[in-house]
Amino acid sequence: MRRFIANVLLLALTLTASAQARPAYLLFNAKGKKVSHETLLRTARAGDIVLFGEEHDNPIAHWLQLLVARDLVTQGPLIMGGEMIEADDQVDLDRYLRGEMDQAGLDTLARLWKNHRSDYAPLVDLAKEKQLPFVACNVPRRYARAVSKGGFQALDTVPEIERAWIAPLPIAFDPTLPGYVKMLTLMGDHASPQMAMAQALKDATMAHFIAQHARKGRRFLHFNGSFHSDYQEGIGWYLDRARPELKRVTIATVSQEQVNRLDREHLGRADIIICVDAALPGTH
Repeated sequence: MRRFIANVLLLALTLTASAQARPAYLLFNAKGKKVSHETLLRTARAGDIVLFGEEHDNPIAHWLQLLVARDLVTQGPLIMGGEMIEADDQVDLDRYLRGEMDQAGLDTLARLWKNHRSDYAPLVDLAKEKQLPFVACNVPRRYARAVSKGGFQALDTVPEIERAWIAPLPIAFDPTLPGYVKMLTLMGDHASPQMAMAQALKDATMAHFIAQHARKGRRFLHFNGSFHSDYQEGIGWYLDRARPELKRVTIATVSQEQVNRLDREHLGRADIIICVDAALPGTH
């Protein structure tokens, strides 16, 4: 928490110092029109499912995630969850939320990301403070790694008891989705169809756990890398199949050399797009 506070203070100083020259970030809607913070909050309130896409080391995104979460807490029943904690760590996460384990214990037992304390612990601690569920939504990385090498058939040997941590098999997969095609294109000679399958496994598993918990009257706020929800693909593609009746709101984070106008390539990326100055230092 101390590191998080330090990051927020650094962010505040950065915003203040840059106020005369240029803003550190601006908010836009899908059409590229500038919008206010109130519009961001109002848009999030309208969703049964809110997919908050981030750049993992972006301090603006993490700050706004906490602001959105604190606002949604006041709007009715809320569940939070994220890509950053894997499904087989749910038991230990629940123990932490109930106060049966401290942060050091969670650090020891769960495979937390290296920036957990600075960027995600405040979200988990908000859930703990408000006695809200926080769902570990990501597939255990060993299974994603296996699929990236051997395709979906690598999941055939997963023990039945461990399949509770994965989206139901067989995994639906559309390799022609632009997001997967773009990912493989960017990877160049290192790309393989199995890598897109591994990405789809993550998307399918996150969507599976969201679909299990979300319902009308009980909002689900999910934190994930923007790639997993941009352009309504990834997690959204699977949620369309599993829970089409639930209204989904997406938020994306992008970085640009200038933030006064949203670059054309980002139009339509999400309902709300956080455009951050690319010069802003990352959290790690």
